[in-house]
Amino acid sequence: MGKLYNTLIGAYRRLTPKFQTTWAEPFIDGPCVFIGNHSGAFGPIDMCAHFPFTDQCYSWLNHDVMDAKLVPAYVRQDYWWKPGCWAEPILNATLPYLAAAIMPPVLRSAPGIPVYHDQRSVLTMRQSIRHLKEGRYLIIFPEQPSGYKSHHTWINTGFLHIAPLFYKATGKALRFYPVHIDHRGHSFTIAKPVLYHPSRTLEEQTEEIAAALAVGLRGGKPEENA
Repeated sequence: MGKLYNTLIGAYRRLTPKFQTTWAEPFIDGPCVFIGNHSGAFGPIDMCAHFPFTDQCYSWLNHDVMDAKLVPAYVRQDYWWKPGCWAEPILNATLPYLAAAIMPPVLRSAPGIPVYHDQRSVLTMRQSIRHLKEGRYLIIFPEQPSGYKSHHTWINTGFLHIAPLFYKATGKALRFYPVHIDHRGHSFTIAKPVLYHPSRTLEEQTEEIAAALAVGLRGGKPEENA
């Protein structure tokens, strides 16, 4: 972890209330991935600052927000403001470039794994497996924005390919823990783990794993609009 990240997260941790963590089942140490909701923009920050295992976790980070040249386009398509609002011209001309100046240096100093959406995705998987083998945990936020302050009911599932790759490398099955982050309530609610079963193909179980994770990360609700 870099000094910039440590300074900012340390300040955020001191200035915000402590979070209460509730587990549906006692945590079993071992290779696992925590799957969280965004809770606006605060979910990832709250996980980094207040999650019990934050010092042992590596988060998946979209490569587009780690490259200053790509950040403006990412911000404009990620619904950072309400389309058509009166301030849209001002926000469109300023916010993407402020984000491009701030986000890349912060994220590059964070304990994270760049997520690529091209042939370099193999690097994401390799780094993820290496960290898991070394006893660390992963944090992934798979929700897909559908508009301003809203997400699709389905979640992205590409991250599930870690499971068969990790099993092939280690002979161990991954557990996925859904984490519902309630920023306003200052709490993490962690549902029972969703298991990957090596005896079945990933394709056979992707839908059921994704459905269980989607419900769990939204606190048992079918949709999340925050």
